[in-house]
Amino acid sequence: MTRRDFLTQSYIGLGGIAASHLLAEGNQPNPLAPRPRHLPAKAKRCIFLFMEGGVSQMDLFEYRPALEKFAGKQIPKPSGTVGEIATFSAAPNRVIPAPFKFTRHGQSGRWMTELLPSMSRTVDDMAFIHGIKVDNNNHGPAVYHTLTGNMFPGSASVGAWVTYGLGSENQNLPGFIVLGDRRGAPIGGSSVWGNGFLPAAYQGTIFRPGDTPIVDLRPRAGVTPQQQRGELDLLQWFNGKHAAERSDRGELEARIAAYELAFRMQTEAPELVDLKSETEATRKLYGLDDPVSEPFGRQCLLARRMVERGVRFVMALHGAGGDRWDDHGDIKGRIPKHCKEVDLPVGGLLADLKARGLLDETLVVWASEMGRTPFDNNLITDKPGRDHNQYGLVVWMAGGGIKPGATFGETDDFGLKSAGEPIPLRDVHATILRLMGLDQDRLTYLHAGRYKKLTDIGGRVIGEVLS
Repeated sequence: MTRRDFLTQSYIGLGGIAASHLLAEGNQPNPLAPRPRHLPAKAKRCIFLFMEGGVSQMDLFEYRPALEKFAGKQIPKPSGTVGEIATFSAAPNRVIPAPFKFTRHGQSGRWMTELLPSMSRTVDDMAFIHGIKVDNNNHGPAVYHTLTGNMFPGSASVGAWVTYGLGSENQNLPGFIVLGDRRGAPIGGSSVWGNGFLPAAYQGTIFRPGDTPIVDLRPRAGVTPQQQRGELDLLQWFNGKHAAERSDRGELEARIAAYELAFRMQTEAPELVDLKSETEATRKLYGLDDPVSEPFGRQCLLARRMVERGVRFVMALHGAGGDRWDDHGDIKGRIPKHCKEVDLPVGGLLADLKARGLLDETLVVWASEMGRTPFDNNLITDKPGRDHNQYGLVVWMAGGGIKPGATFGETDDFGLKSAGEPIPLRDVHATILRLMGLDQDRLTYLHAGRYKKLTDIGGRVIGEVLS
């Protein structure tokens, strides 16, 4: 035996010794192993569609004739608002009617804008919640609030909470995957899908836009699976030894688990992200034949393929930089562009999930971080827009456990705020958890001497939208 052969075989052998050592130590159990639900539920997986910037509810989902009646006039002073909304409402302003036609759709008779024809065809599968209040009127805190339950950085995202509670059905893929917008990252960056105070294993894994969502997915040229396994085993041995000498091991153990997951992903992820196997009809259903809808269509199609393979939580992000739904001006020109980018993909996703028998066990959520005002404080421009509105968020859900065609809540005649009691965002989070079979009061994590939960002080499950 030559010296080189001896060292090579010893190197591979050390990997086996390392693996045996880690197993013998009784290393931490797999954090993504499937776990039983707290409560019976239909939904096994969730696709969360997040439209960043603040979607205008009265231009998409809420037909408000009062906007036409008061067009160009000062809005009557509303009650029950504070902060910026109260200031904007009292300052000189003009009511802006929706520049788009609304018609009723489906057996539910849901009003929908003409800009969403594909989504309108699936409206009877949706349940809407109107008049949701978020705790801040600015993008950063509102995005954090919507995606983590807290308007300050450092909390765990909703996807991390669901994965922490349920694990994942597919051990060869991440349990929580984020599909980013190719134009840029959202406000808050990776912290909006982060694990916060939860163990690092539950953070979202970002898949890049385009044809190569995962960097270095395939092994290096000339490296056999056996060699790669040996290298990884040795690395795991060093990492395990390093972790054993420290008390705070969460990040280290997550890194060790990530290496193993990356190795397993090389067997399944290449097929997952390769859309060539999809039929032309399916690609057209998601709008992949149109350069405007293709980017988000690819995200939605990947989301379907992911939940089909047992990924627990998929978040698809739309809007970045100057292309967010933050339309302070020119709503007549900007909103049609946003809608054309997402309408076919979202409508196609719902139709495809339903046709494949996946919608009953997949919860689909559409959300933004806030709504918009029915007026514009800029009295000069001939291309008016709408400002931020923390009182007017609209969220719809479809699929697993949702009552088709249901509605809960209603905004006032101008679409500014809830016509009744405001619906706190924690109620929406409590409802999502319940639909996934998780009890918000049992899904807790001890951090800094306090049991934390997604809904903080607790939310009301909105039973009116549950089947």
